[in-house]
Amino acid sequence: MTVVTPKFGMGASVLRREDTAFIQGQGRYTDDIKPDGVLHGYVLRSPIAKASFTIGSIEAAKAAPGVHLVLTGGDLTHLRDLKSGVMQAQPDGTKAPTRDIPILCRDRVNYVGDAVAFVVADSRALAQDAAELIEVDYDGEDAASGTATALAEGTPLVWPELGSNRAFTYHIGDKKKTDAAFAGAAHVTRIEFVNNRLVCNYMEPRSAIGEWNIGENRFVLTTGSQGVHSMQYILASVFKIKKDQLRVITPDVGGGFGPKSFVYREYPLVLEAAKRLGRPVKWAGDRTEHFLTDAQGRDNAVTAEMALDKDGRFLGMRVELLANIGAYISQYGPFIPYIGVTMSTGVYDIRALDVSVTGLYTNTCPVDAYRGAGRPEAAFLLEKLVDACAHDLGLPVEEIRRRNFIRPEQFPYRTQTGRLYDNGEFEGHMDRAIERSQWKAFPQRLEQSKADGKIRGIGMATYIEACAFPGSEPAFVELNGDGTVTLKIGTQTNGQGHATAYAQFLSEKLNLDIDKIHVRQGDTDELKAGGGTGGSRSIPLGGVSASRAGEDLANKIKRIAADELEASAGDIELSDGVARIVGSDRSIDFSSIAKAAKTTDDLKGFGEFVQDECTYPNGTHICEVEIDPDTGATEIVRYTIVDDFGVTVNPILLAGQVHGGVVQGIGQALTENTIHGEDGQLLTASFMDYAMPRADNFPFFHFETRNVPSTTNALGIKGAGEAGTIGSTPAALNAVTDALWRAYGIRHIEMPATPAHIWAAIRGASPT
Repeated sequence: MTVVTPKFGMGASVLRREDTAFIQGQGRYTDDIKPDGVLHGYVLRSPIAKASFTIGSIEAAKAAPGVHLVLTGGDLTHLRDLKSGVMQAQPDGTKAPTRDIPILCRDRVNYVGDAVAFVVADSRALAQDAAELIEVDYDGEDAASGTATALAEGTPLVWPELGSNRAFTYHIGDKKKTDAAFAGAAHVTRIEFVNNRLVCNYMEPRSAIGEWNIGENRFVLTTGSQGVHSMQYILASVFKIKKDQLRVITPDVGGGFGPKSFVYREYPLVLEAAKRLGRPVKWAGDRTEHFLTDAQGRDNAVTAEMALDKDGRFLGMRVELLANIGAYISQYGPFIPYIGVTMSTGVYDIRALDVSVTGLYTNTCPVDAYRGAGRPEAAFLLEKLVDACAHDLGLPVEEIRRRNFIRPEQFPYRTQTGRLYDNGEFEGHMDRAIERSQWKAFPQRLEQSKADGKIRGIGMATYIEACAFPGSEPAFVELNGDGTVTLKIGTQTNGQGHATAYAQFLSEKLNLDIDKIHVRQGDTDELKAGGGTGGSRSIPLGGVSASRAGEDLANKIKRIAADELEASAGDIELSDGVARIVGSDRSIDFSSIAKAAKTTDDLKGFGEFVQDECTYPNGTHICEVEIDPDTGATEIVRYTIVDDFGVTVNPILLAGQVHGGVVQGIGQALTENTIHGEDGQLLTASFMDYAMPRADNFPFFHFETRNVPSTTNALGIKGAGEAGTIGSTPAALNAVTDALWRAYGIRHIEMPATPAHIWAAIRGASPT
């Protein structure tokens, strides 16, 4: 049977509608907005990682040219701190106390960049000049900056009153059952590694505009976000006001990746300043502030063990994970390592698990969700461990995976962490990736590299992740008077292409050109609730709701058209903005239908899909590298991806999401690293020192899908936004490790595997 792909509906490769405006420089980001009379804010930040402090005088700053306001911590006692509400239960059933983020520090600072004062002036430059006149007396103390050493004897305490740098302890699994599995094992493989800290580095640094509408007695905040409603909820709590006393607007956003989900101090600061001054106040962060203060990602130190039988089958797994959470508890910070370890067993049938997680305070920027939010850490741990098991037993890496995959007949499959996988064909996508990557011909390519004086390696990762978490994202559509349709939904595009993807769902139901479908997001006045964008939820949840809302509106349009054409609604078909009687030339266009409606409700459609279980996208990544042993430089020469996303909505958008995620994951594996000195100073605070991946670091990717529709999602969709990052990091590092092992017997190298790290490892080894 021939499958016909619709012009604009699901499965069509529709080009992004958003791109014309962006390419022409017509995007409208927060910093492009300049309200009349706007003033500019600047945050004075701590130059040291740990200190008590006093502010001597602010009079010189207040008297400086162009200054309108100077705020310190003592001025904000009426505001609540920024508090996380996602601390998980510890083994004894208690929840650990939090250390919340003050809007401005009152008497102590805890990391370089901690906020001390806020100055508002006619320009940012004048505000910054005035901030330098504020007299701050810091009494510096020794800092704790390292993850692996945070609990070591003699390490300074971030919060002395807690008696330890331990922030929380979690446990998942069955220790007794796991101990028994290890006791009966024929072999145990053990690894230790660091999952390095990352700085997000979206293209658009954060900015915010605060306004006070005295006539309406409410605030207006404009800022780049991943969802206005969570911002509204948290800030209303900070100010102790009702939600409707704060409007939050998000215009175009230049990247989010998790960290733009969070409420940062600058947002209440511009609102407070705007109310005090009766004028709009803008704060625009620069790249250095981003490095210092925007929530960072990953940063784990891990020990892991696998118990195996004599045939290489996994019997049990132990993990001890130290998770650096920084100086304060960030918005979702305590939840990130927890959600990660719920995916500990990945695609494998592992029947015993014992995982301990310890959260750590350090004098560093808070750590929170970054693309994948715990799941990339889990996948990297597992896939690195699986490769080590294969080497220990002398098995091919693909064979040990094949022996341990959860088999299709085992689904639905309940993992040892309680995750319920609905389906998957893991061996199928691994075999397809092996075929497409020309895995079996690798020895010939290896010999050619040797002849050229290079070393070569190939690595794979088979992953599964949990995303599109249980919940819903209602969609509201309306037929406009000009015959166009508007969708309002509470997710937030950050560059993914929502205006295109959502329009495709509606186009399919209304048979309407997507150029006549408008997508509205990012305004709490237009929509009273929404879950925002994160956890790859927008299309699996919001897309299904949009489809249902489109169907609801289509039925209403047909009923109105039937009345106008004196026909039955069942005889009406929709085509290109027209409703017509099937098999005739009698029709009425959408604009006339809008005018004929008796009530506005007749022109509105609603859809909501409530999902009870996560979706579980999965796949195989295969990376092949060539390394110059004289310089340590790595070239990725081939990269193959075969993913299972259930159903593909738009192949072009999907490829873009996967490619972007792969680049971010390989960036962690090969180039990116956040380094603090012993005194807590950030040593990688700019692009001079923090190596972002570049276009010339990558080949063209081969990407295809081998989809098995989800049974937990109404349209079979599995989330895709974070999957590229989850599969790529272990695949890339496994490839580098394979090359080093083949040539020099090197079994381990830490991320990032930079040329300097590789060169040093080679110099310390002997050729095999």
